[in-house]
Amino acid sequence: MSDEVPAPYGGDPATGSDEGAPAPGPTRRPRVVRTRTLQGWKDEGRRWAMLTAYDALTAAVLDDAGVPVLLVGDSAGTTVLGQTSTLAVTVEEMLVLTRAVVRGTSRALVVADLPFGSYQEGPAQALGTGVRMLKEGGAAAVKLEGGAAVAPSVRALVDAGVPVMGHVGFTPQSEHALGGYRVQGRGEDVERLVRDARALQDAGAFAVVVEMVPADVGARLAHELVVPVVGIGAGPGTDAQVLVWTDMAGLGGGRTPRFVKQYADLRGALSAAAQAYVHDVESGAFPAAEHSFEG
Repeated sequence: MSDEVPAPYGGDPATGSDEGAPAPGPTRRPRVVRTRTLQGWKDEGRRWAMLTAYDALTAAVLDDAGVPVLLVGDSAGTTVLGQTSTLAVTVEEMLVLTRAVVRGTSRALVVADLPFGSYQEGPAQALGTGVRMLKEGGAAAVKLEGGAAVAPSVRALVDAGVPVMGHVGFTPQSEHALGGYRVQGRGEDVERLVRDARALQDAGAFAVVVEMVPADVGARLAHELVVPVVGIGAGPGTDAQVLVWTDMAGLGGGRTPRFVKQYADLRGALSAAAQAYVHDVESGAFPAAEHSFEG
């Protein structure tokens, strides 16, 4: 018998629960993915996928496709806002994006990044930002970058009821301090990275992202940590994988990181569609009679 009480708002009308029976299909899926769902998958040895999302339409497509976790990443700075890095993204911009993704999602766990400058002052600032992401943005959890140094902020958030996903290895918000986009966790740095990941776990993080580290380091973290380890450029041995959705779907164009696998060419498809539309308008082929109203 489940120990979860019926959801007071918006639960499944047939069961009174917001999880209910698994959805039909080849993979048994919970109706709503929660942090404890991810921990259960870790305990079972089941791998899972996470993708970024920045708008309601894309979030709905990814949610319907069965992606269990959607990250409203500050990568929106480069993928959506046309900035050269993630550093200029603001809390207000993240709130707008997070609300949009939540509106387009019915099942996936939505995690919102805390942008640069919104938690570096310490636990009080981190708590204030994290609460806004849940209260105003509608996210189910937040993600922040850093290791042992941010553990007190993680603890403050978790103690206040804000689930936290950590992030170690290469941390994009620290690109200048790290000397650019460089692989981390080599040589003597391995043990520090492991200590940082453990510190996040001990502070209450429900999962830890590890970015751009050697594959054996990613596998070691997944083996040694109790909580799920989400890899991005960390090899196949982690519990889960995350990619920026525009990289995964080939929308961004240009050069992609080595760790990205492109599953489609959406940039090419969209360009072809736009060119066909321009041609039809210029030639008079569109709109045709079937696209017009009669008097």
